Amino acid sequence: MKKLNIAKAQQLIRMAIEEDLGHGDMTSELLFKDDTIAKSNIISREEIVVCGIDVAREILKQYDKRLKLKVYVNDGGSAYVGCKIATIEGPLRSTLSAERVMLNFLQRLSGIATTTRKFVRAIQGTKAKIYDTRKTMPGWRILEKYAVRCGGGHNHRLGLYDGILIKDNHLAQLGRNFYPKLKKIIEQAKKIKRAKFVAVEVDHVDDQLNHVLKIPGIDIVLLDNMGQWQLKHAVDMRNEMCGKRKKPLLEASGNITLSNVSAIAQCGIDRIAVGAITHSARAVDIGLDR
Repeated sequence: MKKLNIAKAQQLIRMAIEEDLGHGDMTSELLFKDDTIAKSNIISREEIVVCGIDVAREILKQYDKRLKLKVYVNDGGSAYVGCKIATIEGPLRSTLSAERVMLNFLQRLSGIATTTRKFVRAIQGTKAKIYDTRKTMPGWRILEKYAVRCGGGHNHRLGLYDGILIKDNHLAQLGRNFYPKLKKIIEQAKKIKRAKFVAVEVDHVDDQLNHVLKIPGIDIVLLDNMGQWQLKHAVDMRNEMCGKRKKPLLEASGNITLSNVSAIAQCGIDRIAVGAITHSARAVDIGLDR
């Protein structure tokens, strides 16, 4: 699993601390002396997949370099109800000041990892893989996509700059006879070195997919909002039309939930894009106890 580059989260962390701490924690400064040392435990209050340990460590460091974090469950690991995830040791005043910001990150990221793991488990036994989308909180994308990886999912393109996805709105501008224009565009796209992949979205199997599959160089065909019959038809069409030449991967997307993801995977799809694992993931319950 690709590790988190904590440097890319620094700006978000600083903004969160400034938003919450402002000119200082008046309550903790009133109650405790700076030299009061204590241990506090980060506890899971439900079954979760942990994510955000390095973020928590960085937050503590920015509040007070004397704060030390001893970790028992690393990112990607499972925690049960009442599980001690980590212990913070150092000045109590600083620990309490950092508590809310630290937990906000841990709860959000662990929520995404936990939700992703549920989708991954739901499609076990199939060849399909769960992918995220660009439906992320502004400023949180690097962290949220890392959380997806912690849950066993995979990352789609990070942004508009690293992958080419010709969507339905793009195709609409090419007109009904889009094939020759699209073929030329794909040829140009394959020359762009920084593009991780070239993908094309289709809304209809017989009206669009049959034309798209004839164009070499397409890495992924995104099948948007299709039912199981259409997805199976698309898989059969891809296998028949492409024969022995390199076949584009087929990706299902749109209205995918935990209740239908298994059936979708069993259609023979290679990838399943699920926006819900980021935009609708519930923050899990993690607390700080002494």
